[in-house]
Amino acid sequence: MSQAPARIQSVCVYCGSRDGGRRIYREAAAGLGCALAAAGLRLVYGGARIGLMGAMADAARAAGGEVLGVIPQSLLDRELAHDGLTDLRIVHSMHERKRLMIDNADAFIALPGGFGTLEELFEVLTWHQLGHHDKPCGLLDIDGFYAPLRDCLAHMCAEGFVAAAQVERVRVAAEPTTLLARLGAAEAAPTTTDEAIRP
Repeated sequence: MSQAPARIQSVCVYCGSRDGGRRIYREAAAGLGCALAAAGLRLVYGGARIGLMGAMADAARAAGGEVLGVIPQSLLDRELAHDGLTDLRIVHSMHERKRLMIDNADAFIALPGGFGTLEELFEVLTWHQLGHHDKPCGLLDIDGFYAPLRDCLAHMCAEGFVAAAQVERVRVAAEPTTLLARLGAAEAAPTTTDEAIRP
């Protein structure tokens, strides 16, 4: 297994290209963008200017942060590529997009999102399980959005399909600065409970 990065410098964030049904999700995305910029961390994401993706990137750039967006040619129009990023890279396929994002990140965070968000999250978790990287992963659990997923992961562990160590390595917090601290990417913020997923 590869070594963990000595210091986290870039964080890949997976999230929806939609806003979701409640304003709290867009506010959380913007909050994470600001927190990444404040911590001096580069944001790596899917390159769109719409939905939670756009809100996060806009906030990071407004706060002076560096943002790398990666978007496939096929989604350039559908997801409306962001034209205000530090670096926008257009690739040929979804596979190339995901690989470039993974290679350019030292840690991973999933905000609320849909099928694509979960697919990307589980890919990096699987790659860790197979020994392809040792980068930390976390969930920004806005208002309990990821509670059902956390229960599912615990159930998978209890039923013997996933090792407890793999489940417990996924760090969870409801607030961006706290999550970044739990990933080892920022100074710790006051917190009351350990939000690691437990079987």
